[in-house]
Amino acid sequence: MKELEQIAQTSGKLLGVDFGDTRTGIAVSDPSGLLASGIGYVSPGGIEKTADAVAQVAREQRVVGIVVGLPLNMDGSEGARAARCRKFAHLLSERLSLPVAMFDERMTTMTASRYLNETNTRGKKRKTVIDTLSAQIILQNCLDRLKYWKGERK
Repeated sequence: MKELEQIAQTSGKLLGVDFGDTRTGIAVSDPSGLLASGIGYVSPGGIEKTADAVAQVAREQRVVGIVVGLPLNMDGSEGARAARCRKFAHLLSERLSLPVAMFDERMTTMTASRYLNETNTRGKKRKTVIDTLSAQIILQNCLDRLKYWKGERK
């Protein structure tokens, strides 16, 4: 939570990450922090190489913070997947001097799947966009929360 509060006090682009063992989706916000856009995914293989690849994207995008999806169970507890995502976030923070915050990603894959069903996105195309779309949803949800927090602080 401390890292999310640090991010709330910054202004500039944020990177959203949906960490996965096969593909890791990436999204970036606009500089004002209002809108998230999916920019693709990386799939270098292995948690260390993925952290390197995402850190490189963060540098290229000149972001001021990173939001990594935290896959909580529906009851709010954390399982093995959440522990792996926390490890990934830690690796990112070691590679960059930026705040790296975890953000609840429950239901994002289901939301992304529903959207892809509505747009009739199927097959190989679906596999290539679902992780990016999930990262975009995670980041947009976080941006909306940050807007609320900033509004409360005024």
